[in-house]
Amino acid sequence: METIGFAEEIHRLISNNMKFVTATVVRTEGSSLAKPGFKVVVHNGEIIYGTLGGACPDSVILDAAEQVLSTGIPRTIRIHLEESGKGLEAIVSRKQPDEIFVETFCGGTIDVFLEAYRPRDRLIIIGQGGRDDIEDSLVGLGKLCDFQVTVVDHAPSLTNEPDVLISDLDFNLQDLKISRGDYVVILTKGDRDIPTLRSLASTEASYTGLMASRKRAKRDFEELQKAGIGQDFLTKVHTPIGLDIGAISPQEIALSIMAEVIRVRRNGHSVEQPAEKMPEKRAKSI
Repeated sequence: METIGFAEEIHRLISNNMKFVTATVVRTEGSSLAKPGFKVVVHNGEIIYGTLGGACPDSVILDAAEQVLSTGIPRTIRIHLEESGKGLEAIVSRKQPDEIFVETFCGGTIDVFLEAYRPRDRLIIIGQGGRDDIEDSLVGLGKLCDFQVTVVDHAPSLTNEPDVLISDLDFNLQDLKISRGDYVVILTKGDRDIPTLRSLASTEASYTGLMASRKRAKRDFEELQKAGIGQDFLTKVHTPIGLDIGAISPQEIALSIMAEVIRVRRNGHSVEQPAEKMPEKRAKSI
């Protein structure tokens, strides 16, 4: 099988920070069009490159690929190309978790190794410009926690270097292609809260946090609702931001934010209560 196209496809997906699964034939037995080394690339539930040896094995690999992408754990499966009439019997009597039975005239078996590529989660920090010790500390903590750190700030003053720095004042956040696996921290401090949140409302970011007092967050949300932003998005915004650990210094506040981000990253916890119901003391301190 020609491999240049495979390498080009992998490079394209990685360059665009996309998740995908590769499936490679590692062993065949009996009658089959497949040969060791045949491979496919699965992205968004579709085979976008290659073949495992025809429509039969190609059509049954997608569910297994989705499971591997979800867990991140490599897996080898055996595809049984059963003679017509025997496939259903095999499914009922012999099926194991890593075995798939397909009715076909081929016969034989194919062993396929599946491996997921999942790019590093991104921590996207949206700043207001100028010195911000919380922003600077978040960059360092994000990299320490193995995030790919992107800072969007037209006038940054940082001692910690992010992986990506975007300093265009008019940068369109949609160009970041924010999706699951992205964690967004908004440090815009007022005037740019609303346009920033509006840009994020249509994304599937795993976490969106806004640094704001209870009063400012309530005002922002009221304006966003008037602009047609749905409550489903607003209830997912973490504000006041960060876990309540009694943080006072900028470094402690940054730590509380990262603690909340990691809790969501590991456990998928949503916002516990709307901004207007958060304790006044916490809203003022963060």
